[in-house]
Amino acid sequence: MRMAVIGAGWAGLSAAVHACQAGHAVHVFEMAHHAGGRARSTMGNAGSRDNGQHILIGAYAETLALMRLVGAEPDRLLRRSALALCYPDGSGLTLPAGHPVPAFVRGVLRARHWTWRERLALLGEALRWRLSGFRGDDAATVADLCAKLPPAVLRDLVEPLCLAALNTPMDKASAQVFLRVLKDALFAGPGAADLLLPCAPLSALLADPATSWLSRSGATLSLGHRVQSLTSAGHGWAVDGLRFDAVVLASTAREAARLIQPISSSWSADAFSLRYEPIVTVWLRAPGLKCRQAMTALRFDAARPAQFVFDLGALGGARGTFAFVVSGAADALQQGLSATSAAVRAQAEAAFPGHFLDSACVVDARAERRATFACTPGLRRPAGHIARGLAAAGDHVLGPYPATLEGAVRSGINAVALASNA
Repeated sequence: MRMAVIGAGWAGLSAAVHACQAGHAVHVFEMAHHAGGRARSTMGNAGSRDNGQHILIGAYAETLALMRLVGAEPDRLLRRSALALCYPDGSGLTLPAGHPVPAFVRGVLRARHWTWRERLALLGEALRWRLSGFRGDDAATVADLCAKLPPAVLRDLVEPLCLAALNTPMDKASAQVFLRVLKDALFAGPGAADLLLPCAPLSALLADPATSWLSRSGATLSLGHRVQSLTSAGHGWAVDGLRFDAVVLASTAREAARLIQPISSSWSADAFSLRYEPIVTVWLRAPGLKCRQAMTALRFDAARPAQFVFDLGALGGARGTFAFVVSGAADALQQGLSATSAAVRAQAEAAFPGHFLDSACVVDARAERRATFACTPGLRRPAGHIARGLAAAGDHVLGPYPATLEGAVRSGINAVALASNA
């Protein structure tokens, strides 16, 4: 088949690679002048940086398989470590190696900053979630789901984990999606919960090797080409007048809605109705700062906006440079990047007393205003199937996961299968 893939983010790249593997003649259209979507390296006033600090986990089976397929070696490009939500003072939760259920129990029992009542309450709730098959009320929020947990467990574990996984505050986040993340990440099998932190520029993980692989495989890549029209053409589709047997629409939800509106107003309405949560990243240069782990959790509130800090020197980047991440950053954006950067600088100095020098400074700050869709209860997401020979891909497309790289990659695989059944 002649197959068009519109969009070269991780979903589009996944679709294009798998379509080539299936023997289709693939043409990729991407409106930007580079591939990678929201998980790529970009140039700015302070040089090349990733457009945010992305986290992968061991359960991302399809993402890791895709990386290997295009020649990106996960063992070299990703730093694997046990899941740890630890704070600058050493408190927090670390999961030891081994089968996930006993590892989770051991990790909770060793969290001595919690009282025995707090530890047993968490284990009791986790047991109830497991016995229920990790199924919850579609209308419930994460705050509803965890209402019986002690405040310390909510503060130290549930709130930061919810923001890291769903990029949505727990009083607005879907309990059902959160449970699915816990099931696949914490209880899927040995190594599923491991943190895989990029220790190379994001574009090296997929965008660059995938575009090279596609070129070698005979695919056509049209970068800097914003598709203007998608129309029915007999038994196929026309993309800006070029005819194809099938199309995978892997652009942003809003771009997809624009193109699909004349074809399916209901699908377009679902895509247009999505609301978004931003992420702000603030980079600090602080030569005197020392972190215990490559990723450290932070106490956060309105005055201390960042939830995590990444030691880029420990991840192959410049020594003494740190990325502070503000998820669910709508309130921070209202304050402006300058005010948020100043607040993060003050938060860092308070979180790591005695480690800052006068030379510590903010070197860059960026906002991804539509980083992820707001993962709220009962959310209506656009379906993967649109019409005969026309399918959608993207982390926003209907599926069990929030907006994650794994969700995007899986949606690309699924879209090729749907579009091929023309």
